[in-house]
Amino acid sequence: MEENRKKRQRERERKMEMRRRQVRRQKMILGGAAGGALLLLILVLAIRAMAAGAERQQEEEKQKQQAQEVQEKEPEKVSLTISAAGDCTLGTDENFYYATSLPAKYEAVQDPGYFFQKVLPVFSQDDLTIVNMEGILTAEELQREIKQFAFKGDPEYVQILTEGSVEAANLANNHSRDYGEQSYTDTIEIMENAGIPTFGYDRTALLDVKGVKVGLVGTYELADHMGCEEEMIQNIESLKEQGAQLIIASFHWGIERTNVPNEIQVDLAHSAIDHGADLVLGHHPHVLQGIETYKGKNIVYSLGNFCFGGNSGPNDMDAMIFQQTFTLEDGELVGDNVTNITPVKISGSWAQGVNDYQPTPVEGDTGEGIISRIEEYSQSLADQYGTEPAVINSSLDSDKEESQSGTVEGNAVEENSEAGAVNETEESSS
Repeated sequence: MEENRKKRQRERERKMEMRRRQVRRQKMILGGAAGGALLLLILVLAIRAMAAGAERQQEEEKQKQQAQEVQEKEPEKVSLTISAAGDCTLGTDENFYYATSLPAKYEAVQDPGYFFQKVLPVFSQDDLTIVNMEGILTAEELQREIKQFAFKGDPEYVQILTEGSVEAANLANNHSRDYGEQSYTDTIEIMENAGIPTFGYDRTALLDVKGVKVGLVGTYELADHMGCEEEMIQNIESLKEQGAQLIIASFHWGIERTNVPNEIQVDLAHSAIDHGADLVLGHHPHVLQGIETYKGKNIVYSLGNFCFGGNSGPNDMDAMIFQQTFTLEDGELVGDNVTNITPVKISGSWAQGVNDYQPTPVEGDTGEGIISRIEEYSQSLADQYGTEPAVINSSLDSDKEESQSGTVEGNAVEENSEAGAVNETEESSS
């Protein structure tokens, strides 16, 4: 009996011990699982935190880089140099003495490159060269207009301009229809087919020059005087609507052989700039006139003659090539005023009073004399109209000691000079 009791006691103790062990194992299993889950949770949170931190760091670095790029980004700049020269009459009047005419010279040299050979180093280095084409080109036998002087040239004379690196020509002048309306349209067709854009009257030109839209306006003043203003303004407005970033207004105006512009010239020039022109170019007087700076824009009242077949021996052979370099930043014109004037004689044989139709840059006393005349006329203009004379910068300023190829020396023509013989049957001006 006692034995059985002890046996049952031992059995109970053994079962209790087994339950304690089982409980301990369950606790260990549960504890281990909880610990693992906690560890896994901690690990996941740590990974997420690291990823978020890396993401924030990348975003911050990206923002810093973008800010630095914006800060360091230079505005997009483009500069273009415009050259302007005066009257080019590539032909002659049928009543002139042929042997001394431009066509005779063309026939003699058998080289269209001869005529602009001396100025080609200037024109070939610019971005756009503009001249006033005074006369017509046609192969047709057309009726000559009843007028004192009428200039006509062979269509092949357009090669004088293409070989001379001329890129645009104004046709709004008093010789654009010397042989009737067809002579005008023939000239347009011949020049445009040769790759030279033309403009004038109601025809404007919009050129792409180094990615810049350059608008060209040509206005003929002599017939209507201030009456031509409305068309000029409409042309400028039209170019602005077409997206022109730079507008150059060319005028055929004024009084022949006068070195100071008249009031109409001044009023028209100011109006052109008031309505959006960035540069004003003038021709017709056949002599030099002054240069004005108006609202930061330049007005070249008369460029003088250039390759001029209208006279085999004009008294005054002084002329200029006017250059201005325009800079645009992000498509907008910068308000700088970078100009350069190259003094020119319209003939390499000027000292003999003969027009060989080869415009020639000059230096030394000759060049200085021409620059002095331009400065004098600019001041006279300012004195008469209260305008601001332009600062005259010339090709002679860079290095007065160094000779340039193709230049000559001598004396500039004095105002009203009689130097050089003039054939009275020819036009000394037009």
